[in-house]
Amino acid sequence: MESDTISDEPKKKSNRGKSKKDSASSTATKNKAKDTSLLKQKSPAEFFAENKNIAGFDNPGKSLYTTVREFVENSLDSAESISELPSIEVAIEEINKSKFNTMIGLVDRERVDRELYDDFESEKAREKRLAKEAKVQEIQVKNVAFGKKVKESATVNKTKGRSETAYFKVICKDNGKGMPHDDIPNMLGRVLSGTKYGLRQTRGKFGLGAKMALIWSKMSTGLPIEIISSMKGQNFTSFCRLDIDIHKNIPHVHLHEKRENKDRWHGAEIQVLIEGNWTTYRSKILQYMRQMAVITPYAEFLLKFTSDTSEKNMTIRFARRTNVMPPVPLETKYHPSAVDLLLIKRLISETSKQNLQQFLQHEFVNISKSLAERLIGEMGPDFSPKLTVKSLTAQQIVRIQQLFRQAKFDDPSGDCLSPAGEYNLRLGIIKELQPDLVATYAGSPQVFEGHPFMVEAGVSLGGKDVKQGINIFRFANRIPLLFEQGADVITRTALKRINWSSYKINQAQDKIGVFVSIVSTKIPFKGTGKEYIGDDITEISSAVKAAIKQCCSQLKSKIVKKLQARERQERKRNLNRYIPDACRAVMEVMEQIANEDEGSKRHKKYEKDDEDLIKKVASEQVTEVTLRDCLTQHVEQVDYEMALEYATQSGVSEEPREDIYLNSLEGSYKSTDFHSPIFVFRLVS
Repeated sequence: MESDTISDEPKKKSNRGKSKKDSASSTATKNKAKDTSLLKQKSPAEFFAENKNIAGFDNPGKSLYTTVREFVENSLDSAESISELPSIEVAIEEINKSKFNTMIGLVDRERVDRELYDDFESEKAREKRLAKEAKVQEIQVKNVAFGKKVKESATVNKTKGRSETAYFKVICKDNGKGMPHDDIPNMLGRVLSGTKYGLRQTRGKFGLGAKMALIWSKMSTGLPIEIISSMKGQNFTSFCRLDIDIHKNIPHVHLHEKRENKDRWHGAEIQVLIEGNWTTYRSKILQYMRQMAVITPYAEFLLKFTSDTSEKNMTIRFARRTNVMPPVPLETKYHPSAVDLLLIKRLISETSKQNLQQFLQHEFVNISKSLAERLIGEMGPDFSPKLTVKSLTAQQIVRIQQLFRQAKFDDPSGDCLSPAGEYNLRLGIIKELQPDLVATYAGSPQVFEGHPFMVEAGVSLGGKDVKQGINIFRFANRIPLLFEQGADVITRTALKRINWSSYKINQAQDKIGVFVSIVSTKIPFKGTGKEYIGDDITEISSAVKAAIKQCCSQLKSKIVKKLQARERQERKRNLNRYIPDACRAVMEVMEQIANEDEGSKRHKKYEKDDEDLIKKVASEQVTEVTLRDCLTQHVEQVDYEMALEYATQSGVSEEPREDIYLNSLEGSYKSTDFHSPIFVFRLVS
């Protein structure tokens, strides 16, 4: 028994030690699981919902503006993709809180505890406000009595509470491509999914489009978005009502069905109900639409705003002025100098080419067969043209990327870009601003960091609704940039790097419009909101400066012509002013000579022409009136000859201008276009 007891004791001890180890390991496992559970992931939709300011949804007012902008730009892309002249209608309806509550089935409740609300006004504060209003009114009455000019005083409003929110129904309808029926949920309900990805010139900044408007709708009103769409030739329209599961980044479809399309309409109509502020961002929305009409004169826009207050209602139509559209941007391949390791790895995983030589030739721009062989030879003995591209190691990929950075390649061409065109830019400026003078210039394609870009510029003088001084209009990939103007390369160039006085332009007093449009496969935006282009890229800065200077040089020649014409008119006016006095004085002298000659016995000897003139004066064939007519004709003749001499020297032939009557763009006809940098001649057959 004793031996058994002694022999069992180590077993018990070992079991106890084992149980302690097991419990310790289980505790460690639990802690590890607990630590692992602390790691969380966010979906793209959740990230943009929490950082909505990145996409331009800083506050309700800017969210309304950004929603309109995203809808309009999507509509333009959709119409241009099928070479259809864009016709876009934007309707904004203001909905007050009471009407919104009725729409969602929420019954309005009267306030019980008024002091709980942030717009509560105590009796003392109310008395103070009323006393201030009475004092202002009394001063105005005294000013009227003394005949003084009365300024409209700002009314002292009660504090506006956060709960006094306005809601807006935004509807955008276009005549574009439309959306495939089955793709609608993912196209609008899944963030970072779309048709615009790839290396090409695009209007979008993040690829969010209407998806961010849907996220803002879910955050501010909780209501879904509604889409009606039909593609060309379809006998049905697709109707879809959906919202987005922000945490999973997947669409939540409420209704998705096909409906009859009797009118064979094609395009898309998107409707969303969001919180917004029309009062503070009305001017920005109008400014955006006006500038969009400048850069796309081939498009037709209709902006309609309605509310319960009839004074606020408005309808503005931006008419189409041409049907000449820029070419559709083409997708291009990457330039070797603009790739990084991740991009090379992605291209390797996606390529259909088998060996390294084919991969270099077909996945990158400006690498010919001979250049690919030279590059492979420079990479080292571990590389060969027949090397399987999928078998490249991480070290070999690094070697390729290092060689790409050091090797010399031809610059990419600008064939893939789609600028507005000098003709369209000039036409848009004339259409919207109606300036006295305008000059435009389109630069040749240039390159920065392996990406092609083009700069177009226009400078105008005078015009409608243009303030004195320099008014800057910025465009990137044919969309207006309205915010963060001060740090932009266009603004800094126009204000600090152009000597306006050397071009006969008064920077302070003249009404100057500076229009600059930059297009590229990669716009180097700065800041979180991507609202301005940095001033740190020498190639772009130099191109912008050169384009503006070219426009100024054109304007200078026009201004000099106007100044010279004004000087001629002034000289002619002065001569005409002295003609009567000069004629009177000359006639008095000539009449005196004629009388003296007639009364004298000894006639003075004159030249034959002078003697004939004296006889005509004596016989009253030449009078003050005839002399005045002759002098007037002489001044006209001299003025015409001086103008002709100037035109000959400057190489300008100015013929009398006649009215030109242009046919309406409506209707169908066959035509052939002949393109020039500043005009398009259309031969209608």
